[in-house]
Amino acid sequence: MKKYFKVILITSMVWSSTSLLSCNKYLDKEEQSNISPKEAFKNFVNFQGYTEELYNCVVNFSNNYWTNSWNWGEDEITSTANNFHFVNKIDQGNFWGWQRESDGWGAGWMDQGDFTTNNNDVFANRAFRDLWSASWFGLRKISLGLENIDKLTEATQEEKDLIKGQLLFFRGWFHHRLMEYFGGMPYINYVLPSDEKLRLPRLSYQACADLAAADFREAANLLPIDWDNTTAGKRTLGKNQLRINKIMALAYLGKNYLWAGSPLMNLQSTGSKTYHADYCKKAAQAFGELLSLVESGQTNYALVPMANIHLNFYTTGQNWAMPGSTEAIFRGPYIDAWVSNWGTSKQYIPLEVGDGDLKFNPTANYVDYYGMKNGLPIKDITQSDAESGYNAEYPWKDRDPRFYKDIIFDGTKVIQGNMSASEEKNRYANLFTGGSYRDIRTGSQTGYVLRKFIPLTSNKYDQAYSYGTNLHIYVPYMRLADVYLMYAESAMMASNSATGKADNYGKTAVDAINIVRNRAGVGHVDSKFLSSAASLLPELRRERAVELAFEGHRFNDLRRWLLLTEAPYTQKKSVSFDRSGTFNTIDPSKNRVVNLKENMLLERKFTSKHYWLPLKVRDVNMYHEFYQNPGW
Repeated sequence: MKKYFKVILITSMVWSSTSLLSCNKYLDKEEQSNISPKEAFKNFVNFQGYTEELYNCVVNFSNNYWTNSWNWGEDEITSTANNFHFVNKIDQGNFWGWQRESDGWGAGWMDQGDFTTNNNDVFANRAFRDLWSASWFGLRKISLGLENIDKLTEATQEEKDLIKGQLLFFRGWFHHRLMEYFGGMPYINYVLPSDEKLRLPRLSYQACADLAAADFREAANLLPIDWDNTTAGKRTLGKNQLRINKIMALAYLGKNYLWAGSPLMNLQSTGSKTYHADYCKKAAQAFGELLSLVESGQTNYALVPMANIHLNFYTTGQNWAMPGSTEAIFRGPYIDAWVSNWGTSKQYIPLEVGDGDLKFNPTANYVDYYGMKNGLPIKDITQSDAESGYNAEYPWKDRDPRFYKDIIFDGTKVIQGNMSASEEKNRYANLFTGGSYRDIRTGSQTGYVLRKFIPLTSNKYDQAYSYGTNLHIYVPYMRLADVYLMYAESAMMASNSATGKADNYGKTAVDAINIVRNRAGVGHVDSKFLSSAASLLPELRRERAVELAFEGHRFNDLRRWLLLTEAPYTQKKSVSFDRSGTFNTIDPSKNRVVNLKENMLLERKFTSKHYWLPLKVRDVNMYHEFYQNPGW
């Protein structure tokens, strides 16, 4: 919350017609390079140039360093080659590790240091953008912008609405992101004067969320569905996909309300561990408004067909086209598409067939959430179950189709091209007990490998990550499937019914879940889960776990549901088994296994203090009203 500006320093006020990627350094300018606020804000082009720096404050969490940690629930565990990422510190209960002062190397995307003192250009180096500094920097910039909005005199009403709508969205968004991890914060909605002591108190979560909701709602009212259909947007026609629009504002309005109504946030605000029905109702209305626009064909958004679902996360052979397709609701800009595949792709494939030693692998217990193709869950991965059709001797058979899209399991053909005779043994994923892919230091200690964000050919033989393939990886903050599932949760908990619905949208909670399942080719929610909201809630949570797997949602979901400290969500397991019978190279799901077991790798020892991350000591020492989170 430090002051980032004493004067407004604006240079290069040209509104880029090619991307949102270019920003000049804002420090150490010659005096003559400073221009007056009147000049900086007088017209749309100048004001938009000022506003677009906010887009560069959206951290690309999946490409922030050479290897990247963003899955902090029970979903992922690293190989043992290194232990410096925040996920390792979380496993130890050391939540101070999100802070640069405490993590020992400063490579986490939550805190890289002060924008204004870093010797590197934070707007040109992905590794120097972070949630903490970018949020406070952005909030200061937004306040300055809104304070000077009356200086936008050479503009149409449409242009004025576009500027104000973007500023309001980002004010809500930065506060929401901070609140997700730290709880209620001071709400920065004016320019903090440099000659006064800070005294803004931390608000309750719900009080803070109410202010964010007002910003998101007004932003949604001001912004268009598609910038291409505006006069101002036609200046950058076809290149407006990342610009804040009405759909993004409605999506975060709904998410903000749903989070405010979730058990953790309701506990922090009211002392109750239940869902807050009124906030859930508001969330359902916001999502209902959004989904009605989508389904009536008024937007460019739609679920990506299952055959092309990878386009949500990566593109290849498309001249570095940004991933997201029609489904990504919110993404930030990227700096260098090339580094996305050079780094991110290599953190998954075992060293036996890839590069780099540190690997991030799905835990066996999380993979268990991928149920059967008929839509039923697996009760116990080690036991056959006649009701669901699961057979423990063929554990990879007839699973949810998303299992095959996301997970490399034993027998999967990994290498497609040529290998030497001595290396041929590694063509297929040897993930059985003692297999070559099971090296705990540089391979998978869990028995599974993640493929969701990379082509299967991202290995040192097939070279899908080489420069010439144009492989671009980017994990979005929010996509349309998430909106359907958040709608389902909010509509269900607002009405305490599995068939609850918003009055501005025709589909029920269970309908929304089934829309996502339809795309995946999975059976609908079984009728046995539809008797009440309490019956459907575990299936809704399992659906979120599968559909949004490894996209950075699980840690915050477990926290807001008050499940982070509860078994089995504190456990990380591996699977062990032996191959039996003839090895099927065509369809590995038909391979028989024996001696199937799950083994504990670690169990987290969390207490109630771990529901919120600790604030920086230097910040809580600034003034009494900005207090530390409980237990820290």
